[in-house]
Order: sequence, then C-alpha cells, then structure tokens
Amino acid sequence: MTPATDTLLNAILQLSEAERAECAARLLESLGPTADLDSDMAWDEEIRTRIEDVQTGRVPTIPWFEARARILADDDGDS
Repeated sequence: MTPATDTLLNAILQLSEAERAECAARLLESLGPTADLDSDMAWDEEIRTRIEDVQTGRVPTIPWFEARARILADDDGDS
C-alpha cells in the first residue's frame, strides 16, 4: 500500500463496526456493476447453498477466534 492508503486504512479501522461496514459497502459500489450476470447468478446459488448447509447442520461451524488462529497458524505457503 502507499503511505496515503495506509494512513486512510488506519483511520477507517478506528471507526465503529457500522461505520466500517458502510465504508466497505460504498467502496464496493464504487467499483461498478458486475458485467457477468451468469457469474452473479452462480454466486447467488452458491451462497444460498452454503447458508442452507450451515442452517441445517450439514457443515460444522467454528468460532471466528478459532478460524483466525488456524489461518494465522497456516504457514505452509498456501494462499
């Protein structure tokens, strides 16, 4: 990141969760519409499937702190 971007990000991270969510939404909106509607439809279906899998218990869930710890511990070079 550039120094200006780093400064801006640090300032945004000091905002409340609601304010950060609003900033994130506005930034995403600024990137413009998605040109690939088939891709959007496929992602919508994937999201519905994943939500259903969680709600019905077909997939296990773990708390964020545990998921984050696993991510940070993953040092095998996969990204």
